[in-house]
Amino acid sequence: MFNRRQLRIKVLHVLYAFHADKDGSVEDAHKLLMASLEKTYDLYLLLLMLIGELQDAAIERIEAGRLKQQPTKEDLHPNTKFVNNKPLRVIIKSKELAKEAANRNLGWGQEQDLIKRLFKSLVASEEYVAYMENEERGFQHDRESLNRMYRKHIANDELLQDWMEEQSILWSDDLDLASSIVLKTVKTINEDSDDLVLSGMWKEEGDDREFLEQLFSKTLALAGEHDAHIEAAASNWDLDRIATMDLILLRMALAEARTFETVPLKVTMNEYIDLAKFYSTEKSGAFVNGVLDKLFAALKEDGTIAKTGRGLIE
Repeated sequence: MFNRRQLRIKVLHVLYAFHADKDGSVEDAHKLLMASLEKTYDLYLLLLMLIGELQDAAIERIEAGRLKQQPTKEDLHPNTKFVNNKPLRVIIKSKELAKEAANRNLGWGQEQDLIKRLFKSLVASEEYVAYMENEERGFQHDRESLNRMYRKHIANDELLQDWMEEQSILWSDDLDLASSIVLKTVKTINEDSDDLVLSGMWKEEGDDREFLEQLFSKTLALAGEHDAHIEAAASNWDLDRIATMDLILLRMALAEARTFETVPLKVTMNEYIDLAKFYSTEKSGAFVNGVLDKLFAALKEDGTIAKTGRGLIE
């Protein structure tokens, strides 16, 4: 589920929080890091389950129309295209999803008012209207339309985003990632599917988990040594004048460059420049680029940074 960039972001957020909390311990920061990963996976499962909840809301709306004292023709002969969407039905009937949700104590049972409001918003959306009015039928059409409704409307619904912020501060940056995995999961459903193939927590558990753990621990362990290097390389800048986010990114980049011998320096450099541009100040990308360029050159020359593997030895 998590790629290397996403793991770097998780470490960055936790280290920033650790830096701000003067009374926090490394152990507490590590617990927060692992909890953050678990909460992102919870969000992924909840968003999958949400699609099924919206189908329940659609069925409830159809039944309510039929029970009216003076039902309209549309009430008596409703458009059932959404409730019969084939990939949607696989999600609803998924034993794997139900099992994982039960293990993690996840569900939407207490949020039925939110579900109704989300469905009302979906029904008014351009994507839903276009799907329901389209006379085309078929599995591929259903799957593409479901993904389109989710991508363009459900994931961007302000009601959902507000609810997420209330539930967990750890979800503030997780919606895009969790939603992208939801879309990938829906795309794996085919006409012969009798259950979902859920994404795992790790793409390659041994390598990725070790990357996460080592990046976190080495960034903290080598911080003092690296701060001295950073201050020397950042001309006319004392450490106190460097933005906290930039300092943490530089510490992480140096720890990564020294710890992971098979990760190319160019990859490390580009990753942390991009993170600086997104999470720090307008000038941070250029600043991080300049400092790392100096430090990587110096640390390669004195042997502190050494790369192994084909194409990595210069």
